[in-house]
Amino acid sequence: MNILVVGDDNRYRELQQKGLDGHHVRRVRHPEEAILPGTFDLVIDLVLDDAPDHAAVYARVPSVPVLAGLAKSSLSELMHRHAFSQGFNIMACNWLPGFIARPITETAVLDEEQQPMLDRLMQQLGWQYALVQDAVGMVTPRVVCMIINEAYFTVEAGTAAREDIDIAMRLGTNYPHGPFEWAQQIGIKHVYDVLSAVYKATGDERYRVCELLREEAHQ
Repeated sequence: MNILVVGDDNRYRELQQKGLDGHHVRRVRHPEEAILPGTFDLVIDLVLDDAPDHAAVYARVPSVPVLAGLAKSSLSELMHRHAFSQGFNIMACNWLPGFIARPITETAVLDEEQQPMLDRLMQQLGWQYALVQDAVGMVTPRVVCMIINEAYFTVEAGTAAREDIDIAMRLGTNYPHGPFEWAQQIGIKHVYDVLSAVYKATGDERYRVCELLREEAHQ
């Protein structure tokens, strides 16, 4: 396939670990630089969450499917915000830093009509995927960011030190990373954005951002 990758250096390096061998890949920072009808078979937009203006470009080229990073919003919200008069070509993936190279890609579609396209693309890429409901935060980002938030509340209360929490979570729950190690991999600003978006969408107090986390995200 001819694939256009949109994103920053760090996330592109992580995507390369996942593997794009056998495909022709071009990487840009904004799709406006390259995307034209008939030019690419697929766009992988690693940063749509942080650059929602990209969606307006994809709306003009509905023939090109897009696997877009969308953990801070939802496909239904994106469609409502932009005019997709000729078809909705975006499928959501968890492209947050630290999750991209995972062996199973978390995905969501707007409706059942997109599922055959998603399945075909994943087969061509040679990637395994898990389909989840179209919702802000998806599943894994929502859970991991909530764990990180609770760890910040624990530190804020003076109950335990960060290093001790990381060790306890790794050894006691067999997590691959402690919550503060996870926060460093993802990026504290991304964690804050996911929590804020989920809290706004659900009103669930579990996602109310710890003040200490908020402060660090805005430093």
